Amino acid sequence: MKICTIRDLLDAHVICGEERLGDHVYSACGSDMMSDVLAYVKDQAVLLTGLVNAQVVRTAEMMDMHCIVFVRSKQPTPDMIELAEESGMVLLASDKRLYEACGILYSNGLVGNKVKKENGV
Repeated sequence: MKICTIRDLLDAHVICGEERLGDHVYSACGSDMMSDVLAYVKDQAVLLTGLVNAQVVRTAEMMDMHCIVFVRSKQPTPDMIELAEESGMVLLASDKRLYEACGILYSNGLVGNKVKKENGV
């Protein structure tokens, strides 16, 4: 799914990274716990979160994510925006709640990553 499609589906506004709206992402993760993101997310994902701190951008960068969507009308700080710009990451903001935003993207074909079970299956 193109990032511009995510923007449109979530009625989001672009905070930074407008030049990358044509990039594709292949999966999504919705979480306010960055430890879960580190454990379960694979490449080329979009992160949906209501957490607003620099660790969100750093985590997304480590996981090779292309886009972060801040939900519940949350706005990143200027430092976060600068860090995202340096990383070439798209930041979007939506008024939708996390559950609703994830549901909209899922119902429009953006999948999540498979979770590996404790016993490795």
